[in-house]
Amino acid sequence: MSTSRPPAAPVVRTIADADVPTAVTALADAFADYPFTRHVIAAADHRERIRRYQELCLTRIGMAHGRVWVADGGSAVAVWGVPGRDPSPAFAELGPILAELSGDRAPAAAAADAAMAPHRPEERGWFLETVATAPDRQGAGLGRAVLAPGIQEAERSGHPAFLETSDASNVGFYRRLGFVVTAEVRLPDDGPRTWCMRRDPGRG
Repeated sequence: MSTSRPPAAPVVRTIADADVPTAVTALADAFADYPFTRHVIAAADHRERIRRYQELCLTRIGMAHGRVWVADGGSAVAVWGVPGRDPSPAFAELGPILAELSGDRAPAAAAADAAMAPHRPEERGWFLETVATAPDRQGAGLGRAVLAPGIQEAERSGHPAFLETSDASNVGFYRRLGFVVTAEVRLPDDGPRTWCMRRDPGRG
C-alpha cells in the first residue's frame, strides 16, 4: 500500500516586509520577457528596470494603498488595488521614476496607456495590479492559490474584480477563475494584444 500523501495546500498570507526581496525577484523573473513590459520598458538593462518597476508597484502601490498576498514565502505574489484606497497620488509621485524606467519606450508606454484607458472600469472594484509565480515554482498551484484571497474579498464585498493581460495563455487560466474578456486591444506602435477581463460576484 502506498503511504504517499498528496501535496500540502500552499500557505497563503498577507505579505510581510521580510517577504519583499523574494516577491520582487519572483516578479522580476516572471516579467523579464512579458510582452507588455518588453513593449513599454527600455531594452537596455531591461531586467534591472523590470525589477525596480515591480518593486515600486509592490511596495509603493500595493503595500501602501492596496492588498498583497504571498505564497511560499513570496515565491508567488498577488498585488491588488482595492475600493476606497486611491493610489492616484502615489502613481503621480512615481510618474517621473516610471518614465525614466521606460527610457526610450516612454512614448510607447504613454500610447499604450491611452489605448487601454477607454476599456478600464470606472466603477469601484478590485484591480489586479500585478501577479507572478517564480519560474521554478510554476505548476504547483501557487498562482491560483495566491489569487484566491483577493477574488474572495471582492466576492464578499460585492465588488467586481478586473485585470489586464498581454499573454494569450493567461486568458484561459483567468476564465477558469470566473473572469470574462471585456475587450481585446492591439496596442499602438506594433504593441502586443492585450485583454481586459472582469469577474462579477457570484461567478465562482
